[in-house]
Amino acid sequence: MLESICRARDYTNRLLDGTSPSDWFRMPQEGVSHIAWQVGHLAFAQYSLALGRIRGKRPDDERLVSAAFLQKFGRASTPVGDPKAYPSGEEIRGVFDAIHRQVLEEISVLHDAVFDERTDSHSRFSTKGGSLTWCAEHEMMHAGQIGLLRRLLGQPPLW
Repeated sequence: MLESICRARDYTNRLLDGTSPSDWFRMPQEGVSHIAWQVGHLAFAQYSLALGRIRGKRPDDERLVSAAFLQKFGRASTPVGDPKAYPSGEEIRGVFDAIHRQVLEEISVLHDAVFDERTDSHSRFSTKGGSLTWCAEHEMMHAGQIGLLRRLLGQPPLW
C-alpha cells in the first residue's frame, strides 16, 4: 500500500514540477477546476484517508493542516477561479508535501494487522488497508485531472 501511495505521489510531483506556478490558478474555462485546487484537495484527501481514518485526528494535526484548509479543499468544496480565495500555491504545496511526509513516517511503522481493521464507513472501502489503497487510487485519478488541465493550458503531456 505504501508503495502505491509513493508511486502515485511521484507521478503527481512529476506533473507539478513540470508546471509553472503561474498556471496553478488558471481555469481553462469557468466551472472546471485548477491545479491549485487539485493539489489542495489531494492534501485534504491524503490527510483524511491515510492519517484520519488510520489513527484518528489528533490535536497536533493543526501544525500539518488547518481546519480552514481542510474545509476549503474538502470533498464538498467547489473550485473557484479567484486566486485570492485560496492560500498561495507555495502554501498549498507545502501542506501537500508535509502531509505526505507524515503519512510516510506513520504508515511505514504500522503492523500488518492494522490494515485489516475496520474504519469509518465509505463507499469504496471498509478497512484501514482499503482506505490506504483508495488513497493511492484517488491520487492517480486527480493526477489525471492535473494532466488534462496542463494540456488544456497548452502544456505538453508528461509520462
